[in-house]
Amino acid sequence: MMRHEAYITGIGLSEVGVRLSRSPLGLTVDAVREALADAGLGFDQIDGVATYPGRMPAFLGFSPVGTEDLIETLGLRTRWHAGGGEMTAQLGAIALAAAAVRAGHARHVICFRTVYEAAALARPEEYPPLRRKEVDGASQWTAPYFALSAANWTAQFATRHMKRYGLTREQLAQVALNAHANAARNPRAIVKKPLSLDDYMSARMISTPFCLYDCDRFTDASTVIIVSAGDALDEVTGVPVRVAATAGSVDRYSWDQAEWAGAYATGRDLWRQTDYTAADVDLVQFYDGFAFQPITWLEGLGFCEVGEGGRFIEGGARIALDGALPMNTGGGQLGAGRLHGFGMAHEAVTQLRGHAGARQVAGAPRVAIATSGGGPMAAALLLARD
Repeated sequence: MMRHEAYITGIGLSEVGVRLSRSPLGLTVDAVREALADAGLGFDQIDGVATYPGRMPAFLGFSPVGTEDLIETLGLRTRWHAGGGEMTAQLGAIALAAAAVRAGHARHVICFRTVYEAAALARPEEYPPLRRKEVDGASQWTAPYFALSAANWTAQFATRHMKRYGLTREQLAQVALNAHANAARNPRAIVKKPLSLDDYMSARMISTPFCLYDCDRFTDASTVIIVSAGDALDEVTGVPVRVAATAGSVDRYSWDQAEWAGAYATGRDLWRQTDYTAADVDLVQFYDGFAFQPITWLEGLGFCEVGEGGRFIEGGARIALDGALPMNTGGGQLGAGRLHGFGMAHEAVTQLRGHAGARQVAGAPRVAIATSGGGPMAAALLLARD
């Protein structure tokens, strides 16, 4: 182990469900306890906390718990914490924690993402929806044109791929079919059975070319990743996984929509931070809030040429659990639930440790990529089992 590196030493996941009654803070504490037990650490050893995007009072279902909530609830004595939306997508919180432990600002950092959107919609009296007469910020460029969902603007990127590069719905379907097949092997996933191509093609449309199965679903859960300094590994009992490289990008939010999703810039930057190449990667966990987004990551990270993503996954064999590049082995967000990016890191670590059970990738995988984001912002982690 390398003293000046950062390692993921513990992972935790709360109950995952739809319209849960357990409070979001309670779910977060459950996931923290599981992660601490996994790492072999105690509350008194945690000196850092990171999250994305922090507590959002105006949109509590989306982000109901902030760093200060967790620090106070657990009685942590922290030296460093970070939690806000001004970072490179969800996994940017883990990248920041890795930088902090490398710089000596902390030794063990709890990184978490808690979502409560399904429960919040079911209990509007407790989690009132945001209602405004005027719009500002990023929504001023989309809401007046009835692009109220990320499905709307992500669909534009997908439609361009169809028009320019020949992406078909049958090719796009393979992302959802693969996610459902893998989720059926994952006891903690929301989806419990595989999906057929006929069922996919006959599903109602949401925002062309996306149908119902191309979109993740609101989920209630908390995911925790503990990042530790290399010189603190003698304090942990969990199997460490090294954060070998990180990258991220944020384009401006503007009326002039970014021409390319953030995955492309982030993909290029990731390989500048490491001697690893795409050929070294054993499996990938690509953000799939919508089924088109993994295609942007395949192209952005150089697993295929730009415009070739649809043909790369055609038929589904290449990205299957026993394929050349297993993808979203736990079911991703389309199958396991909308853990908003953090589930990708959780599954990557589970696979690299060899703890994935019926969905375990064969051959003792050593290198994985986890990503988050799908529009103008994106983040990627390259993880290695030393």
